Amino acid sequence: MLLLIPLTTDAAEQCLDGALHERYCDADGDLVADLPTDPTLWRDPQTLVWAYAPIEDPAVYANLFKTFTRHLETCLGRQIVYYPVLNTSAEIEAMRSGRLHFAGFSTGPTAEAVNGAGAVPFAAKGVGEQLRGYRVLAIVRADSPYHTLADLAGRRVAHTSTLSNSGHLAPQVFFPSEGLVPGENYVPLMSGGHDRSILGVADGDYDMAAVASDVLERMIERGTVRRDAFRIIYKSGLFPTSSFAHAHDLHPDLVAEMKRCFFNFTFTPEMQAEFGGDEHFLPIRYDRDWASVREVIEQASDPPPF
Repeated sequence: MLLLIPLTTDAAEQCLDGALHERYCDADGDLVADLPTDPTLWRDPQTLVWAYAPIEDPAVYANLFKTFTRHLETCLGRQIVYYPVLNTSAEIEAMRSGRLHFAGFSTGPTAEAVNGAGAVPFAAKGVGEQLRGYRVLAIVRADSPYHTLADLAGRRVAHTSTLSNSGHLAPQVFFPSEGLVPGENYVPLMSGGHDRSILGVADGDYDMAAVASDVLERMIERGTVRRDAFRIIYKSGLFPTSSFAHAHDLHPDLVAEMKRCFFNFTFTPEMQAEFGGDEHFLPIRYDRDWASVREVIEQASDPPPF
């Protein structure tokens, strides 16, 4: 059980600026929760539990990350347990409550994990020195009559979940200028995942879906769907993809070792194939690398209640 220690009045005045929940402090202004000032609150468990963003079937990643999990066990000299969470809310709550020690969060939920669960993003997937990015896509069936977003007024449009950047928040910001206002021109139908949205369009359950380009590419490469089954009628600029974050109250020596183990790992051929050629983890800063995502959240018509 995670113990939440009340802040003193002076500390609270320092720490309550910004978007973080009041249980966390950000005295240095980097937008993430600080390490507790009391060393007795630092956690240094011999068994570490982690999870990866449940944007698709969790079983896919349980197998994909086996080699990486074994690498961490050897590198850290600790037991590493991969926990296949079923949805984003459960993943964030698990970190908030102390059950997860580190995790991969998808783009939009990274912000809630930071603000509401004390997550500290430190790594993302990349090639060479280039961080991986993705675009928000609006897809329709190739044989549909829809060619612009404005054509979808009154139709069945899938979003993924309320926390998703590409699947819900960004469409609220980007689609109106293209003649389609979520919540006014259509009622978003929450599919529960990008893969479900994509399959729903292919099967005719939805007329259009807002999805992440990297998920669509993975499903095409696996042979789950055909590229020629879809028409892309909208494409956004680049966003950062999933972040990897540790709990804010882990012992700093453990965090330093964890980072070393992340950054000296080369992705297996299976991981490279699944993640579009990504080779390894690269260091990130939440205040810098998630600026575009925070901007979308601020502009969205119904941002999540961090």
